[in-house]
Amino acid sequence: MKTALYPGSFDPITYGHIDVIKRAANIFDKLTVAVLNNRSKSSLFSVDERVKMIEEIVGDLENVTVVSYEGLLVDYAREMGANVIIRGLRAVTDFEYELQMSQTNRKLSDDEVDTVFLNTDLRYAYLSSSTVREVASFGGDISKFVPKEVAIKVYDKYK
Repeated sequence: MKTALYPGSFDPITYGHIDVIKRAANIFDKLTVAVLNNRSKSSLFSVDERVKMIEEIVGDLENVTVVSYEGLLVDYAREMGANVIIRGLRAVTDFEYELQMSQTNRKLSDDEVDTVFLNTDLRYAYLSSSTVREVASFGGDISKFVPKEVAIKVYDKYK
């Protein structure tokens, strides 16, 4: 069974993230969406809120689970039995950083964990969680960026 891990902060989850999740779920037998609990970073949503939000969105995908983690990604990948990390690429500017991280993770895992890059659908190539947060903070329309149930939760945070 091929198991993959799709890590991220998902603060909030966007249509770009959902696209990558669905495509990875079609490729791998099991996909774990791993929400990073980064205590040094200020988030709009708590890690538990992000996990619940993602579970609501991808709950119909039988081979997808959503969890939170902290610490080194490769350590968590080993713990979960995943030998593949999924990363989405929006633009060539993402690639340089992601390549460096994938090489670091491979070395840290003694060559046991590989990274698979999925190009984001062109409809979402511009999209990031920080863009969603910024637009919402000014009362802008984020309905083209996130599902309705996520948009409601984002706007509630800014009220």
